[in-house]
Amino acid sequence: MTAVSIARLKITLDDVEPKVMRRLEVPFSIRLDRLHQTLQAALGWTDTHLFEIRARDLGWGIPDPDWGDGPLDARKATLASIVMDTGAKTLRYLYDFGDGWEHTIKIERLVDPLPGVSYPRLIEASGRCPPEDVGGPWGYDEFLKALANPKHEQHAEMRQWIGEDFDPHHAPGDLLAERVEKLGTKWTRKPASRKTRAT
Repeated sequence: MTAVSIARLKITLDDVEPKVMRRLEVPFSIRLDRLHQTLQAALGWTDTHLFEIRARDLGWGIPDPDWGDGPLDARKATLASIVMDTGAKTLRYLYDFGDGWEHTIKIERLVDPLPGVSYPRLIEASGRCPPEDVGGPWGYDEFLKALANPKHEQHAEMRQWIGEDFDPHHAPGDLLAERVEKLGTKWTRKPASRKTRAT
């Protein structure tokens, strides 16, 4: 493998139906805080809650200076370093500790980067991400039941709350891929421009 290997990841949102799955390709050297941002963009979350990436019995997130037992700093670790340190090939991604969204991240393989391709990139998407603050997997199940049944006592309330047609089977792949691509563009270093000296 080259020094800039690409990791192909399969991300599955646990405990929800219909299934929510994404396949991403990210630099193996990606920092964990940036992996979090990539997951947010690819899944369709809004990055408004705390997160933690876990490998075996270790967790990385944004440490709270007032809380000594918090997670390790996600800005100071990379995907490659935690895989090498722990030997884990499967990671856990927790988002929104209140709603308790848990994801399984499987590292499927490492590949060489393709010439002219920008990373990270979304290569497959199925299932729509649940709405934020819906109450976790249980609340999401109740939300879908209410939406699907016009006679459900919360049908009108849920339709008004979501404010749009919500199809849990449809992942807006193009929109999600664009969100991921924007992150790659933002993180790509631009070469410093040389100033021409006056003669």
